[in-house]
Amino acid sequence: MSIFGSILSKIMGRSEAAQPEATPPAEAAAQGGSPPPPGAHDDAATAGRPAAMQDVDVAGILDGMAAQAPQRLDWKHSIVDLMKLLGLDSSLEARKQLAQELQYQGNMSDSASMNIWLHRQVMQKLAQNGGRVPEELRR
Repeated sequence: MSIFGSILSKIMGRSEAAQPEATPPAEAAAQGGSPPPPGAHDDAATAGRPAAMQDVDVAGILDGMAAQAPQRLDWKHSIVDLMKLLGLDSSLEARKQLAQELQYQGNMSDSASMNIWLHRQVMQKLAQNGGRVPEELRR
């Protein structure tokens, strides 16, 4: 499964109890490497991704997870902290892989610029996949 697919699945899994009509995480994981089902929105941003979320409060879920985390994680501003909060590998190599998935065109040696771009892109992609993401996190 792609790194973005893992991010999407982790958030969807947290929303499953509140969103019974959402795709279960196991099914979303199974779809991670295949195209969306017929009739689903299919473009470069969503191809091969788990099924879209249905009006999931992304900020609410992540705030709840951050409140339970043993360390303070600034998921609203840091892609590293967001990935840590979701229990994903946040290493530079993992972030470079995510950048490739999301078609980053900048210099991957400039990790600060890449990280800022990644965070914004992940928030935008979550919103494009049906997540409710505050506007200030998508800019």
